[in-house]
Amino acid sequence: MKAELVAELKKLGHEVNDLGPDSPASVDYPDYAAKLTALVTKGTPALGILICGTGIGMSIAANKVHGIRAAVCRTEYEARLTRMHNDANVLCLGSRVTGGGVALEIAKVFLATGFDGGRHQARLDKVKALEALR
Repeated sequence: MKAELVAELKKLGHEVNDLGPDSPASVDYPDYAAKLTALVTKGTPALGILICGTGIGMSIAANKVHGIRAAVCRTEYEARLTRMHNDANVLCLGSRVTGGGVALEIAKVFLATGFDGGRHQARLDKVKALEALR
């Protein structure tokens, strides 16, 4: 799924930084969540995509990082709303549960959708305040 997404997103004009892995061998997903979130928290890039079997492990690992709002999305609707309402900055996909074509459409929507602000900003501020509890 990763190779397919990278190729298609590049064709669409997105800058893609592939942080690995580069083989089908088993890896520890938190290592890759750490690589991506280190960049996203600096704003370069502003958004990221993580992939594991279900997307859940990656989302758990990524959400441990201050400033990261990672969401597992299985539909374009979820991707749109998590950007519009939650200002999610990391999309997590599951290669075992989401087909490649569907994953591409979800990623396209995630990358193209902005944060609505307004009433959602107050809620996001409350979510950000929770980070201080760590």
